Amino acid sequence: MKAIVIDTPGAEDVLKIGDVPPPPIGPEDLRIRVRATSVNRADLLQRQGFYPPPAGASEIIGLECAGEVVEVGAAVSGWRVGERAMALLPGGGYAEEAVVHHGSALRVPPTLTFEEAGAFCEVFLTAFLNLFMLGEVKPGEAALVHGGGSGVGTAAISLLREAGARSLVTAGSDAKCRRCRDHGADVAINYRGGDFSTAVREATGGRGVDVILDSIGAKYLTANIDCLAPDGRLVIIGLIGGAKEEINLALLLTRRLRVIGSTLRTRSAASKAEIVASFLQRFGDALAAGRLRPVIDRVLPLEQAAEAHRVVQSSAHFGKVVLRV
Repeated sequence: MKAIVIDTPGAEDVLKIGDVPPPPIGPEDLRIRVRATSVNRADLLQRQGFYPPPAGASEIIGLECAGEVVEVGAAVSGWRVGERAMALLPGGGYAEEAVVHHGSALRVPPTLTFEEAGAFCEVFLTAFLNLFMLGEVKPGEAALVHGGGSGVGTAAISLLREAGARSLVTAGSDAKCRRCRDHGADVAINYRGGDFSTAVREATGGRGVDVILDSIGAKYLTANIDCLAPDGRLVIIGLIGGAKEEINLALLLTRRLRVIGSTLRTRSAASKAEIVASFLQRFGDALAAGRLRPVIDRVLPLEQAAEAHRVVQSSAHFGKVVLRV
């Protein structure tokens, strides 16, 4: 089958189309003929050699896909050949075929195209896991999401709106802030314009937010703590801004704050199946009705994976960059 291969980690041009054997299928797996996948920040890190796949996972880049089921493992029930599926992958998305544990797959509703479905799972399940399962956002609460114009950010805005929670986001330009508000964010803050924590306090009447979804890490830690309301939860999912920083632990005690670290890719198949099932229970009707869909910035052919990585690296996009296979 055709797939994007990497001989040596490096810049975008190391991404080349090559021929590789189809992935083997296990008894609890589905084989999907991939029609679309999309680019996530983790893909850029893996391309550079900084984020290897979990043990046993495909070495091929790609954390999600959508297509048709072409083979069903012997121990799988409830799926049949020909069904449209979208899936969360530990790797292997940039290819003509992908194999995934059936618990990590969702049926593609008629409301989504393959391109939309190929950009759905990683960002919506990431946002759901960290805001709702770990962050325990409740209706009427307020959540701050850094990177509101990213794939995870736009998915988070959609989920928070659907759940009846207030969304505050940061973005890197006034234009992106406008687009975040157009997408449904209640408040959008240009982080290049000054201290975002002051803006968050002003937007919440001095109270702060109940949950923060943060992909920056150390650079934002102190300001994030300052933004949290009593009993607030900070969920850290990335370290773009560094991994080490000092904080005043007394603030955690006196305001009863929680700091939670989270990753999705390395979780077990059972854990991912639980996340998928919980997502469908909470938001399955909204997905089926077409109220949840990823924001697509552009669609490029798989052969242009290098260009897709350049776009995401530059942060010139809003939402997801999709690769059509």
